[in-house]
Amino acid sequence: MERIVQYVIVRGDLSKSLQWPLGAIIAQCCHATTAICNETINDVETKEYFNDIDNMHKVVLEANDDKTLNSLSETLKEKGIIHKLWIEQPESIPTCIAIKPYQKKHVHPFVKHLKLLK
Repeated sequence: MERIVQYVIVRGDLSKSLQWPLGAIIAQCCHATTAICNETINDVETKEYFNDIDNMHKVVLEANDDKTLNSLSETLKEKGIIHKLWIEQPESIPTCIAIKPYQKKHVHPFVKHLKLLK
């Protein structure tokens, strides 16, 4: 079986133009990954991902802005890819997407155009 990976996509403009501190951005990613893993706790791939917890594999990618993030979320919905679009409250700002753990081949085609977050 192919390695299971979890993709996290975060808005690059949060730090660049909106001047969010690094800790706040990391917290958004943590919120989204915790939420999607909780929502899919009984999923076969999520269980397998947690069975080898010391060797989890995450890939953190960058979306340019909220438009890019929302568009990706819509594409993932259309393709049946389970994910969590995290909306920070009370501001109602979409900040990141965490995709449930999947075999890479099932998700990579939808995120391969994005760059690693730097």
